[in-house]
Amino acid sequence: MTVVKYPPNVGVSDCVILFDGVCKLCNTWCQFIIKVDTQQRFKLCSVQSPEGQKILNHFEMPTDHFEMPTDHFETMLLVEGNQSFDKSDAFLNVVNKLGFPWRLLYLGKIIPKGIRNWLYDRIALNRYYLFGKYDTCILPNK
Repeated sequence: MTVVKYPPNVGVSDCVILFDGVCKLCNTWCQFIIKVDTQQRFKLCSVQSPEGQKILNHFEMPTDHFEMPTDHFETMLLVEGNQSFDKSDAFLNVVNKLGFPWRLLYLGKIIPKGIRNWLYDRIALNRYYLFGKYDTCILPNK
């Protein structure tokens, strides 16, 4: 019998979005999720929080990107139960769960993953320059 191990504080049916809590683009994305996710499918967690760090550790993802002011977490992470999705797969899986009209963006899945992730990386790696950053996470805890 195989025992399935879930990340800390993540249940079998949980959908958790890990985001960079100081990134203005990421915070705008989270505010959008809060507004559009009327069925409250998603939980939000900053990667800088203790909970976010534990989830990153569980998936053996880097947790030390925050030591230098120029360093930053390079991807949004979507955790569904014991699985994780990053970059364009995370974005597309989130919009697919948001319902119409947002799920139409899931059609982007027909673009080869390498191209999708290259485009994702162009935005992610330049987001502080393009959109700015906060000194602290502005989303409320609850």
